[in-house]
Amino acid sequence: MLMIRAIIRPEKVGVVLSEMLSADYSAVTKLDVYGRGKQKGIKVGDVHYDEIPKVMLLCIVNDEDKDDIVKIIMKNAKTGKDGTFGDGRIFISPVEEAYTISTGKPGL
Repeated sequence: MLMIRAIIRPEKVGVVLSEMLSADYSAVTKLDVYGRGKQKGIKVGDVHYDEIPKVMLLCIVNDEDKDDIVKIIMKNAKTGKDGTFGDGRIFISPVEEAYTISTGKPGL
């Protein structure tokens, strides 16, 4: 099992979640987050914004589903044809165990 964490622009969340659902990947946790990337925030006029609002999507998936989900996120979270700074990041980590609380059953 793997954990996919995608940090994306808030305006891209709807289309990403819709495409994931269409591809039968419905299990997602969504969190509002704030942070900055390599560009160290943005400057608009005289105001520097150090923390930019983003959304983090968390998915725990079987190993064989990883490539499909990453492709869906990459395709739908990108701004414009070539993308721009601030479109986000995807992180993938191993998950050693998972349990359903109501049943106590292991796995997804």
